[in-house]
Amino acid sequence: MQMIVTIIAGEAGERLSDAATEKVRQTVADIAGAPAAPADWLNPGIACDIAVAADDIQRMRTATGSAFANAAFDVVIQPADGRRKLLLIADMDSTIVTSETLDELAAHAGLKDQVAAITERAMRGEIDFKGALRERVAMLTGLPEDALAQTLAGIELTPGARTLVRTMRAAGAYTALVSGGFGYFTSRVAAMCGFDEDRANSLLIEDGALTGKVGEPILDRESKLATLEELAVSKNVPLSATMATGDGANDLPMIQAAGLGVAFRAKPAVEEAAPAAIRHGDLTALLYLQGYRRPQFVED
Repeated sequence: MQMIVTIIAGEAGERLSDAATEKVRQTVADIAGAPAAPADWLNPGIACDIAVAADDIQRMRTATGSAFANAAFDVVIQPADGRRKLLLIADMDSTIVTSETLDELAAHAGLKDQVAAITERAMRGEIDFKGALRERVAMLTGLPEDALAQTLAGIELTPGARTLVRTMRAAGAYTALVSGGFGYFTSRVAAMCGFDEDRANSLLIEDGALTGKVGEPILDRESKLATLEELAVSKNVPLSATMATGDGANDLPMIQAAGLGVAFRAKPAVEEAAPAAIRHGDLTALLYLQGYRRPQFVED
């Protein structure tokens, strides 16, 4: 089977050296027991592909993961066929945006640290997501509705978010933002990035203040997976032609089910279980993984 090994530099201005790419090339050739092609640069100094024939992709991923665990760049291995995806499902918090919006909302009630501690445990999969969501929202009972707009004003998109979505849409892909957070934020973030649609939970509000309750049913890990499967069917896209990305335990089922699932700056258990992981690069890494070259990017 023909494999593609993609090497992507971190976003902190570091560039891939010839020595680093040659080390990766030699390593994958040794693991595969077959010659590896010279680097094909998708963006000189930033991202390149190396083609190699190998039979056991999991062995290749495990071996390269160990070999380059401490590298300042990302290495992803996937089959050469079908790299370009037609459906993108993305998590919002700590993926498309840099923060956890519920934690930031809690800051307006003076409860950010307490809420963030629960969020962290939920994202690591240590506690039930639905219960954790209800608990955190209950802590915000009575918070004025205008805290939502104040929170939104401080949200920052992850570098590359707009470029990722707009480039994939320009190439004919369907894009969906699917979050265990709240529709107030997803609808606006989706518009900022250009997503085709968004799905999320709802905060119940009465008389200009949060009631402390979440609309039911709650969108959780199984709902994210169901959304991936539903959209694949409705858009007539095979699962092999889908991409899913996220950072938390509630993203893992959709990440594992997608044609290419990418743990993006994810919790350790998610990164370990995902087919691909981006630790250093920004969200344009997901374009390089599909073989897009830098001149093909649709910029902001």
